[in-house]
Amino acid sequence: MAAVVFNLKELPVYPFEQREKNVFFSGAGFKTRIIALPAGGVMPDCQMQAAVIFHVVSGEVEIEVDGEKHQLGEGHCLVGGPGHFSMKTTGGVRLLGVQIGTAQPSGRE
Repeated sequence: MAAVVFNLKELPVYPFEQREKNVFFSGAGFKTRIIALPAGGVMPDCQMQAAVIFHVVSGEVEIEVDGEKHQLGEGHCLVGGPGHFSMKTTGGVRLLGVQIGTAQPSGRE
């Protein structure tokens, strides 16, 4: 596969209801998306079935994972396993989200 370069600060962003349009690259077992919340914005609670990485491109955000709150600023990265996630920001935020599929047992050893 050839390398592909994306400018995370300039990718278009769609509202939460159209979040699948924010996926800008996917491969075997993972997908990447851009997430942007305006000032006062909230990402509704969701149950993630896979491991995730959130990297703050710009702004600040509070991410709650299974009831534990984490404050992230520009350049910070949160890595979490499957769980219950939500986000909120006071001043606005742009994030890179990477969802990593987990291997399912095949039943054969």
